[in-house]
Amino acid sequence: MKKQLLFLAASLLVSASVVFSQQAVVAPPESLVVEGVPAIPAATADTAGRYGAYRSAAVVDWHPTERSVLINTRFAETPQLHLVGMPGGERRQLTFFQDAVRLGRFHPNGGDYIVFSKDVGGGEWYQLYRYDMTTASITLLTDGKSRNTLGPWSAQGDEIAYTSTRRTGKDTDLWVMNPADPKSDHLLTQLSGGGWEPLDWSPDDSKILLLEEISINESYLWLVDTKTGEKTSFTPRDAKEKVSYGEGRFSKDGKGIYATTDKDSEFHRLAYIDLATKQHQYLTDKIPWDVDTFDLSQDGQRIAFVTNQNGLSVLWDFNTSTRGILHEHKSLPSGVIGAVRWHLNGHDLAFMLTNSQGPGDVYSEDVTSGRLERWTNSETAVPTKDFPPAELVEWKTFDGRMISGFLYRPPAKFTGKRPVMVVIHGGPEGQSLPTFLGRYNYLLNELGIALFYPNVRGSTGYGKSFTLLDNGLLREDTYKDINSLFDWIAAQPGLDAARIGVMGGSYGGHMTLAVSTFYSDRIRCSVDIVGMSNLVTFLEHTEAYRRDLRRVEYGDERDPQMREFLERIAPMNNIAKIKKPMLVIAGKNDPRVPVGESDQIFAALKKQGTPVWYIMAKDEGHGFQKKPNQDYQFYAVVEFLQEFLLK
Repeated sequence: MKKQLLFLAASLLVSASVVFSQQAVVAPPESLVVEGVPAIPAATADTAGRYGAYRSAAVVDWHPTERSVLINTRFAETPQLHLVGMPGGERRQLTFFQDAVRLGRFHPNGGDYIVFSKDVGGGEWYQLYRYDMTTASITLLTDGKSRNTLGPWSAQGDEIAYTSTRRTGKDTDLWVMNPADPKSDHLLTQLSGGGWEPLDWSPDDSKILLLEEISINESYLWLVDTKTGEKTSFTPRDAKEKVSYGEGRFSKDGKGIYATTDKDSEFHRLAYIDLATKQHQYLTDKIPWDVDTFDLSQDGQRIAFVTNQNGLSVLWDFNTSTRGILHEHKSLPSGVIGAVRWHLNGHDLAFMLTNSQGPGDVYSEDVTSGRLERWTNSETAVPTKDFPPAELVEWKTFDGRMISGFLYRPPAKFTGKRPVMVVIHGGPEGQSLPTFLGRYNYLLNELGIALFYPNVRGSTGYGKSFTLLDNGLLREDTYKDINSLFDWIAAQPGLDAARIGVMGGSYGGHMTLAVSTFYSDRIRCSVDIVGMSNLVTFLEHTEAYRRDLRRVEYGDERDPQMREFLERIAPMNNIAKIKKPMLVIAGKNDPRVPVGESDQIFAALKKQGTPVWYIMAKDEGHGFQKKPNQDYQFYAVVEFLQEFLLK
């Protein structure tokens, strides 16, 4: 008996040791393939994990008959749809999927159901579904195979327009359906290419306004007859000037269209286009910044629009009868505003607002009284009120142009020159904005790393000429902008040019790889997230529906001169120049940047002996969306930077 007790005690001791050992490190989720990443101490999760314990909320739609808001926010692993019945009210979760649900629209005739879209595993092959508000039953509306993107409701509220690749797998045709009767689904117009988007229905539902996007600086508006499917060019191609159109809405009387466009301007202005004459009347020409988004009230009397002024959002209210700007909404907190949505009552305007001190919440303003109400209060495990604000800075680049970006400095408790992490946005038709940094606040507040978010040439928000400066054979110039940023960092007394890291996702990942290749001697390490290691192989393997759109930006790899240039500058073809440690992160189901772009750079670095860590998620696409995967990715980033940047 004594021997048995001793054996049992020893067994328990061994078991306890195993449990302790298991608790001492962070095990990656089963969905992740991890190579080269050392065991991550549980202590990292205990500290850094708190910075990942937050949620944000974005407005999706108003209920058509009630004063309640449909939002997306995360309570488990992924964002889902929730209904909030009053400002600050309880959130009622509607969808419960493993994959994110971010977009949905109430049936405008009573709000008895919602049409929403969802993909599987980050593959972006979205399907449309109907959610019944009474029974919570969910019905698949599309074929389950093609890529379908949700469009607008008809004016009568009984049909919805959307695009689908169902016919060819790459062309995004225009389809129409009554979601209450899925058998009504039908192809309205065959289209060629992947850049089509339905914007609005005319007030009598006889026409659909259709956007054709060729590139960031070239797009056109079409009108489609809803009976015959015939499409007519509304903004013809101009041989002298490439023009971009963005959002568009029919005026209430059906005689014109409100749209954003950079026609005759460096910036996107709000314009009224007469249907009969096609003459453009510019409504915001006194504002020298892009109009990012707008919404027209149900009665057609008001337009709410948001301008992007050096990265900060300004909300405006416009009267369509007097054609005068009513006022700038100066009472709002400083930050970045997402999409704006009018309630059908015509005076409640909903929007999302975020800044460095908050992860993003839903607000509404009664434009008649000016009353601002907060609908959500997203929780954070770490108090955010003392998080540092973004500092807008500029530097002169190699050709004399001024480039800008946002710098976040660590708190004063960190003395001496601080290491810098340069975080490059994707796109490249994108812009780093002073939003909530989320987990990366840990790098600032706990590790003392300064964060710099540059907007190099090719970024949006600074005029269309600036956006075009990196196209095709000009690609290397944007790499040089980062090299000039390194010079600026070296001149700052509080920043340490000897300890610089580079990180970015998507095109920002490509930039990270390029900087790691051509300016390896100026950095300590890099983090490549779903980046393109060779623009030729990327263009050859990105999904067919988006390939032509990308060729306009990067150059057509089928052209011998362009192919030679892209092959010459490819990080994959200059692998021996990458001498500093790298963390490579990828999603197996990525339709934009195929996983092979990450796999080939990882294999080549490993072969030549450059320190490289690798994380690939089998259940993710273009960036990690599921919280367990996001958490492990960030813990790995923390360990990587402590090993290669801070030492």
